[in-house]
Amino acid sequence: MFTGLVSDIGTIVSIAGEGDLRRITIRTSYDPATIALGASIACSGPCLTAVSVEPTEGGCVFAVDAAAETLARTTVGRWVAGARINLERSLKIGDELGGHLVTGHVDGVAEILERESVTAGAWGPSDRFTLRAPAGLSRFIAEKGSVCLDGTSLTVNSVDGDVFSVLLIPHTLQVTTWGERRAGDGLNLEVDLIARYAARLTEAQPSA
Repeated sequence: MFTGLVSDIGTIVSIAGEGDLRRITIRTSYDPATIALGASIACSGPCLTAVSVEPTEGGCVFAVDAAAETLARTTVGRWVAGARINLERSLKIGDELGGHLVTGHVDGVAEILERESVTAGAWGPSDRFTLRAPAGLSRFIAEKGSVCLDGTSLTVNSVDGDVFSVLLIPHTLQVTTWGERRAGDGLNLEVDLIARYAARLTEAQPSA
């Protein structure tokens, strides 16, 4: 489990393999001593398993494998060497839950329709992003509810059909890859866990 609070920005070093399995190598400032083989790391949303870890100056390089389901449902298949991705380590018992409960199981890819600056303060601009949710997922997105986009826990500002918006404060724009995002970009979307199960329970109720 994760919280959607990004703790580092990693850089993709290399991508090997074709078809339904890719091995992706990522550079990070994480201490290699804290990453065990088999550890779960959220990589711009998807929960991926560390299959190797090598120390480097200032951190480490770790590798993950992405299989068919991940490649089909997320943006992982579009990643290239040099791209930057949001990273988060999995929760430990006693950790602060500062975002919302995130599983790392991406539901689909949302598209950025528009980015606009809404305020410009002493710490930089706050930007509003308007996005379109994939078919079938908009019913899980509610105004003032939570969504996870590219591994970042965000509050939904508005919803109109399959179009919704989120507001990014200067800090988030600076410490995640959101500062690089533009209209037309795809983002890994995980809907709120509670919304998903609430909808499922409602559907399971017998009709009157």
